[in-house]
Amino acid sequence: MTNLSRHIGFISTRFAGTDGVSLETEKWATVLERLGHKCFYFAGECDRDSDKSQIVPEAFYQHPAIDAINKQAYSGSWTVTEEAHAAHPEIAALYKDFFSIYVRPPHMTRRVNELKEYLKEQLYEFAHRFDLEMLIIENAVTIPLNLPLGLALTEFIAETGFPTIAHHHDFHWERQRFQVNCVGDYLAAAFPPTLPSIRHVVINSIQAQQIASRYGVTSRVIPNVMDFDSHPPDPDDYTQSVRTDFGIQSGEYFFLQPTRVIQRKGIEHAVELVRRLELPAKLVISHASGDEGTDYEQRVREYAHLLDVTVRFESDQVQDERGTTKDGKKIYTLGDIYPHADLITYPSSIEGFGNAFLEAVYYHRPILVNNYSIYEVDIKPKGFRAIWFDGFISADTLKKAREILLNPGEAEEWAEENYELAKRHFSFAVLERRLQSILADCFGQQV
Repeated sequence: MTNLSRHIGFISTRFAGTDGVSLETEKWATVLERLGHKCFYFAGECDRDSDKSQIVPEAFYQHPAIDAINKQAYSGSWTVTEEAHAAHPEIAALYKDFFSIYVRPPHMTRRVNELKEYLKEQLYEFAHRFDLEMLIIENAVTIPLNLPLGLALTEFIAETGFPTIAHHHDFHWERQRFQVNCVGDYLAAAFPPTLPSIRHVVINSIQAQQIASRYGVTSRVIPNVMDFDSHPPDPDDYTQSVRTDFGIQSGEYFFLQPTRVIQRKGIEHAVELVRRLELPAKLVISHASGDEGTDYEQRVREYAHLLDVTVRFESDQVQDERGTTKDGKKIYTLGDIYPHADLITYPSSIEGFGNAFLEAVYYHRPILVNNYSIYEVDIKPKGFRAIWFDGFISADTLKKAREILLNPGEAEEWAEENYELAKRHFSFAVLERRLQSILADCFGQQV
């Protein structure tokens, strides 16, 4: 097989921070660059090398223009009101009872088309600027948070025939907020598009079944991965103050919830676990609420207060890079704090795959996990050892958690077994083999 260097363009709404899409994109780019390819980036927010990036603010899903479209598309605000009538002057005199949540304001259609054309021009510029030979679209034709970008990508690929991998993380049918909308035609056209030059990649087998049954599209499953061929570095002197900085007293257990504070993460289960274990422990949450509001965070705070459980929200001191906060406190990375945790809590009800599960395995930590569908289908059958529960904290869950916490030897045995399983199924080597196969499919044997 001839090993040619290809120019590959990654496209998404954002390549920045520690969200799942940004993290997996970085892993894919690492593997592709090891194979000799060159990677470039197109996004609304981007923290990659500026010499290899094209930032178009309108590509970001929180850009004011895009946010306004999303509010109209999914909020259900277009009800039978004077406002709705006023927004539809073109047809208000034709039919009096048409106003509903499923009807799209004409000005919204015009705005979507204007932005679509602008973004498509930017995509052409991106392709010419970096002499691209292939695109990898990261979730931008999957979850419809930027409708103009998804439509622009679909038209660009239809007009150019660019070899494309559509890497899907979260489909719109997996999220309740998108179920009722006034953009069904856009979703059908571009989320995802079904064009002959697109190879579809999903992150779990349930998605593969769904995209086949809904669109008649075949896809390949490439799970999320970590570099299990390289063991994590040993904790250094900088991290020796982690437990002290997070208020973990001598004799207390350190439970780490390494996720954002959003409803589907099920953090109240972790709070309940701390209370019912009747062991001295504190729960530390590493990330902030993010872009989904603070109502759920307030609910977690109130629930913890009711149960008299100490929960520390430490997003200020857990960032992408080490440093110092404005008030002089140390900033740690997730990799800094994982090794110091006694138990990782991961009680999510919905996940596309489960990056936090792989991270816990990578850092040899025991983990509590809710039996969410992807874990049950794609991870658990591989033989991983975890403290798991099925929707609620049971007596058996508490028993096993106490056993693991009070017997470090058993916890280490589990950790070693889990690491070897992950190395076999979720390593960079697995990703490399599967990407090489797709590249060969796109370009023939000269990849």
